[in-house]
Amino acid sequence: MMSELSEWFWQERLWFPVGLGWADLEDREGRVYAKARDLWVALPIALLFLIVRQIFERTVATPLASLLGVKETTRVKATYIPTLESHYCKITKNPAKTSIASLCKQTGYTERQVQRWFRRRRNQDRPSLLKKFREASWRFTFYLLAFIAGLAALIDKPWLYDLKEMWEGFPVLTVLPSQYWYYMIELGFYASLLFSVASDVKRKDFKEQIVHHVATILLISFSWCVNYIRAGTLIMLVHDSSDYLLESAKMFNYAGWRNACNYIFIGFAAVFIVTRLIIFPFRIIYCTWVYPVTIYEPFFGYYFFNGLLMTLQCLHIFWAVLIIRMAVRFLTNNEKVDDERSDKDETDESEDEDVGGEDKNSVKKNGPVQNGYAVHNNNHSKTE
Repeated sequence: MMSELSEWFWQERLWFPVGLGWADLEDREGRVYAKARDLWVALPIALLFLIVRQIFERTVATPLASLLGVKETTRVKATYIPTLESHYCKITKNPAKTSIASLCKQTGYTERQVQRWFRRRRNQDRPSLLKKFREASWRFTFYLLAFIAGLAALIDKPWLYDLKEMWEGFPVLTVLPSQYWYYMIELGFYASLLFSVASDVKRKDFKEQIVHHVATILLISFSWCVNYIRAGTLIMLVHDSSDYLLESAKMFNYAGWRNACNYIFIGFAAVFIVTRLIIFPFRIIYCTWVYPVTIYEPFFGYYFFNGLLMTLQCLHIFWAVLIIRMAVRFLTNNEKVDDERSDKDETDESEDEDVGGEDKNSVKKNGPVQNGYAVHNNNHSKTE
């Protein structure tokens, strides 16, 4: 059965236009072509990225966070109460008013105490500022280096300037070493993001991020197998061109450098809109959707590849709405740019009725509390 499934999956009519097939991509006369088995290299690269990331976050990102003024904050922990903990873990983290009334009867605490316990418990599960900074630092470093490497690999290629050149000689296009490593490193990185998704910072667009990672991995893998490599390198370059700006804005935001964050974010928004809402749909997708049918008859791979591109474009529009909303708010009201996808810590309304026997005076032993954090004296200035 597996052999029949494999034979069906790799049949040439799914992957190539009529008259072309896998035999056309066999190495000959010193020419090297892309092969599906090459993609296995991405797995050890992904594992290597996971290891390097741990080392980077400890030896580079953490000292950098300290240098920029990012501090680990001390949160007020929720007292362990079995009934409330069980409800939080097994039923819901945000109980309705009727559920709170029931929990009050079971525990003997007041409604305000139960509400405060759930606020503090939710705050405990939120990632710390340092964790967010280290993750942003890692992604910033990769995206910046990937963009520079991609630009260096494509700067002398004719299809960077005339997109129709990406189909010249298709599908019998040889693979250059720079293209090979650009592909495998990008594929390995996105695979590592998928492997680490359970431990990474979860935002409100978590599901969209999963769809993006899966679509990107499928797009890179499929374009490699059918020799859409020239188109693939352009797509990766376009995406990397704005991502490093977003991650750097996050880093300055977590460090409290408001002006630097705001202005970098505005630069990111401009680059994102130009590359994702203009160049990507009207230049790249045009040359993968409209132009190829003038060369060969459409086939399954043609529709599948462009379907993945349209999936990415839908995500671009979704994120563009969030980005434009934040940019307009900053430009019109001069407000701080905040990531709308991130959960914010909840504020304790009062400290005079703490759960578990704590009272206002016991909290004051560790200093005043604001937004669920112990307040430190941070009256140092930051020069931008």
